[in-house]
Amino acid sequence: MIVPPFGTRIWIAAGITDMRRGFDGLAALVQTQLQADPFSGQIFVFRRRRGDRIKVLWWDGDGLCLFAKRLEHGKFVWPQVTHGTVALTPAQLSMLLEGIDWRRPIRTAPNRAA
Repeated sequence: MIVPPFGTRIWIAAGITDMRRGFDGLAALVQTQLQADPFSGQIFVFRRRRGDRIKVLWWDGDGLCLFAKRLEHGKFVWPQVTHGTVALTPAQLSMLLEGIDWRRPIRTAPNRAA
C-alpha cells in the first residue's frame, strides 16, 4: 500500500456511498456532505451498501488518487453512525483494508513491557 505522509488525517465517510462515483463525484461528496476539503491531503474512505467494496480518495499534492478494493469473502467493518465522519489511525486503516475489525483488535500474545 502507498503510505501517506506522517500526520495525515484519515476519515471514514459514515453511511453508504454510490460506488459509481469517481474522482469528481467523491470530491463533491466530501465538500457538500462532509464539509471538508478533498484537496487538503486528508484521506476519505467510502463504502458501498453491501459492504464488500470501498473506495479511498486522497490528494497526494500532485493530484487526486482513487483506490478501490473488493473483498472476495466477508465485509468491511463500518461504524454504526449514518452521517458525518469517523477518524481512523493509519493502523486502523490498514486493518480496515485487510477486512479486520479495526474497532476491537485482539492481540494474539500478551503485550510485554520491556
